Amino acid sequence: MRTYAIVTAAYWGFTLTDGALRMLVLLHFFRLGFSPFTLALLFVLYEAAGIVANLAGGWLAVRFGISRMLAAGLGLQVAAFLFLAALDPGWGLALSVVWAVAGQGLAGIAKDITKTASKSAIKLTAAAVHNGGAVLFHWVAWFTGSKNAMKGAGFFLGGLLLEVLGFRGALLAMAAGLGVVFVGAVLALPPLFGRAKPSRSARELFAKNRGVNLLAAARIALFGARDVWFVVGLPLFLYGQGWSFAGVGLFLALWTIGYGAVQAATPGFVRRSADGLSSEVPAARGWAVALAAVPAALAAVLAAPLEVRPDLVVVVGLAVFGLAFAVNSSLHSYLILAYAGSEKAAEDVGFYYAANAAGRLLGTLASGALTAAGGLSACLAGSAALLVIAAAVAFAFPTRLPARAAPAA
Repeated sequence: MRTYAIVTAAYWGFTLTDGALRMLVLLHFFRLGFSPFTLALLFVLYEAAGIVANLAGGWLAVRFGISRMLAAGLGLQVAAFLFLAALDPGWGLALSVVWAVAGQGLAGIAKDITKTASKSAIKLTAAAVHNGGAVLFHWVAWFTGSKNAMKGAGFFLGGLLLEVLGFRGALLAMAAGLGVVFVGAVLALPPLFGRAKPSRSARELFAKNRGVNLLAAARIALFGARDVWFVVGLPLFLYGQGWSFAGVGLFLALWTIGYGAVQAATPGFVRRSADGLSSEVPAARGWAVALAAVPAALAAVLAAPLEVRPDLVVVVGLAVFGLAFAVNSSLHSYLILAYAGSEKAAEDVGFYYAANAAGRLLGTLASGALTAAGGLSACLAGSAALLVIAAAVAFAFPTRLPARAAPAA
């Protein structure tokens, strides 16, 4: 419990500042006149770096220990804040974009190293307690839900700090705060926690079981479907409807906090099974189908000639989307740790979150392109198409674990 609490607290601090960074960058550069597609390009390296960072981070966590990789992720995020704070407003457009993209790339590496290390720590700590299979579901749900609540608070914090301290001042304040978290994590965690014998070749590293591979494929489509309208299309749509920067940040914060609360509560309304899969996998399939219907219905309502404010329609639709998406995400977060092996759990988790980063990259690029081409309605259509793919893959999830991946009894 002590290790779980320390890891969770450290990741809370990281996620709070990571959410704030996303809102800071988006709103600051939009205010400078960047187009929707250029705004999307600012996050490309952030997402692309995550693919490599997750794969390498999982291997490195096994090789050097989870504690060291968690500290490395926190330290890299502080460096990213300081790097972005050095951006000079007098620079030309091209240099500003390159500098921002590079800083976001560093932040992307930091995020995914920290995430892989944190989720792997939960797998190991749950396996060490009595009835670890049941504990794993509850711990993962609480960790994921509370993390996203902190990310939501970060969205609001980013919008608020931008208005109060400005771009550079906000970054320096966040660097100082996360530096305190970094020192605390280094002092509190045993340095060799989670260390094991890593894979010796790329072939061994990528030799995942069928459950991990299918879940990774579904994750690409799931998070691509979220970010295709959430990253660029939604914030700019709300701002275009007359919302202030702080208002946009507050709404996204409240949505993400609510989304995190649903994630944390998922074990309460998803029936548990003795083997850890026979109830959970059918639940993942049903919720995937339900989620796919939401953006399609929302796009149809926006296209209909109704006498209603479009932003109110989107707010209600996003609440429904958030509920179904949160349950899907929570189930996926449990299933990857259920499917993962125990000795090299960090490598399996890293592989899965590399797919997660690939989905975010796909969604980010599509969000900028579709927003420029057809606004929020085009983004919603793209989201619906990706969710159909995610639901189809979910029906292939295995309902039995390989013997080596069975959860602790």
